[in-house]
Amino acid sequence: MLNHYLDVRNFTVSLCENLQIEDYGLQAGEFVSPAKWHLAHTTWFFETFVLHPYCPNYKLFHPSYSFLYNSYYNAIGERVPRNQRGLMSRPTVKEVMDYRQHVDRAMAGFLKDNTDTSLDDLLTLGLHHEQQHQELFLTDLKHNLSYNPLLPCIRDIGEYPASAPQQWINVKGGIYEIGFRGDGFCYDNELGVHEVHLEPYAISNVPVTNAEYIAFIKDGGYGNNSLWHSDGWAWVQQHNISLPLYWQSEDSEYFVYTLDGKKKVDPDSPVCHISFYEAAAYSEWAGHRLPTEFEWEAAAEFLDWGSRWEWTQSAYLPYPRFQKAPGAIGEYNGKFMVNQMVLRGASVATSPNHSRKSYRNFFGAEAQWQFSGIRLVKN
Repeated sequence: MLNHYLDVRNFTVSLCENLQIEDYGLQAGEFVSPAKWHLAHTTWFFETFVLHPYCPNYKLFHPSYSFLYNSYYNAIGERVPRNQRGLMSRPTVKEVMDYRQHVDRAMAGFLKDNTDTSLDDLLTLGLHHEQQHQELFLTDLKHNLSYNPLLPCIRDIGEYPASAPQQWINVKGGIYEIGFRGDGFCYDNELGVHEVHLEPYAISNVPVTNAEYIAFIKDGGYGNNSLWHSDGWAWVQQHNISLPLYWQSEDSEYFVYTLDGKKKVDPDSPVCHISFYEAAAYSEWAGHRLPTEFEWEAAAEFLDWGSRWEWTQSAYLPYPRFQKAPGAIGEYNGKFMVNQMVLRGASVATSPNHSRKSYRNFFGAEAQWQFSGIRLVKN
């Protein structure tokens, strides 16, 4: 457990290797957080849920850090409004790094001395929580830097891999078991293996490519209200959406901002930074549809997945027999089961050993800043 803890914590710090001090405090929107906040919040998690209750001699690094770095845990207390995280110039980056070292030293001693295996699940949750924030660190950083006209190069994470040739995978109708099975970690929203009945369908083995999405753009897809959900059409009109996030059109060519700087859009790569609204409109234009999360999971072993989170047409709802954990940890997933859509798979920003076919990611229908794409189904 100690080696795993140190590996995860060190990987988070490695994501900062090319940042300048001015990069750490940027917050370009309420839905993203500054890099400095992610570094501190993941540390606060271990201090709040492990060290403070279970290590009698532990001394809090700073009494106000719970107010500064609590994210959404109402049971823990008040916190800085989410849209004000970028206003907190203090503590400094150095102080946040000192905070990480303080907690890491205490956790190292705790893990060496502790023989109570009843805390293993909590410790493992904390590490997977940090891996989630490693991905958010990159997606938020990209969004924050995208407003800079210098389009800075920070990190090459292979954002635009080539896609394999498309094939349609035929899946028989019948009863399928859905949910996490086997050993290892999963979140509580994956638990409760249950049966679902699926009608026969065919699912694309690969996500929709940039070239395919460009055809939708050139055919006037963003201007055809008949393709869009009512809320999606209102979103397009209100925000004047005409391209995927981070795209620019220059002299009939398309360019995109990546963490590695400005690039020409690769036609063979899976389209990225697509909202559910855009995914649904594209699938309507293509004469197909998005998969349900159950169709996606039933076919996952035959699919090329992992470069994009893939929108499904499933609302984020509890599985049968879902139960929230007691206390603040119970706020981790259950309270978000409203007004969210499920995404399946993983992305190029997902941390190593943090993906599985039962993983249920979820965001609002308008969200674009994650590495999200489209996979099609036909009946």
